[in-house]
Amino acid sequence: MNFKAATPIQEQAIPVILSGKDLIGIAQTGTGKTAAFTLPILDMIMGNGHQPHTQALIIVPTRELALQIDQAVEAYSYFTGTSSVAIYGGGDGQDFYQEKMAITNGVDIIIATPGRLISHMHAGHVDFSKLRFLILDEADRMLDMGFQPDLFRIIRTLNPERQTLMFSATMPPGIANLAQTFLKDPVQINIAISKPAEGVKQGAYVVFEDQKSI
Repeated sequence: MNFKAATPIQEQAIPVILSGKDLIGIAQTGTGKTAAFTLPILDMIMGNGHQPHTQALIIVPTRELALQIDQAVEAYSYFTGTSSVAIYGGGDGQDFYQEKMAITNGVDIIIATPGRLISHMHAGHVDFSKLRFLILDEADRMLDMGFQPDLFRIIRTLNPERQTLMFSATMPPGIANLAQTFLKDPVQINIAISKPAEGVKQGAYVVFEDQKSI
């Protein structure tokens, strides 16, 4: 992977995650958060061996981020035999069926958007009673997009003995409330205030309802 040095969020978060503690990581986009949580989780999954149930659930706000994290997991775990699947809306019936098969066969890591995951919960495909890890990535963005009720609904069905990791660019009151409700004595890491990462060009596009695919 050509990693030569850990980024600040990786350097501080990885030891906390490996220790089994819950974590709140405040760091802007582009600081290496994905590797910060996927690498230690993969290490612990490998140490526990393959199980007939899903071990880690990563919840993200968009399908683009779900695909991005799934690609990173596939790259990091290429020689480990660890399996993952990205679950997001916008596909057809065949996509939904393939997601169902991955879930029911016990894929190791699921990366999902809230709405699509709830669809599988309604269909009875999901059993997270033995889940070991929950990761909420870009948690502030999920709250901005109105996913808080969905997050509460999903998290209440999970194994209460899991380890929970929350990553966010900011720490608004909604994030503090979410953390207080679902995290156990979390370690908080603050890397930087929310601002565009160096070298990242940002833009906005107006999209009307009939132009959306999800």
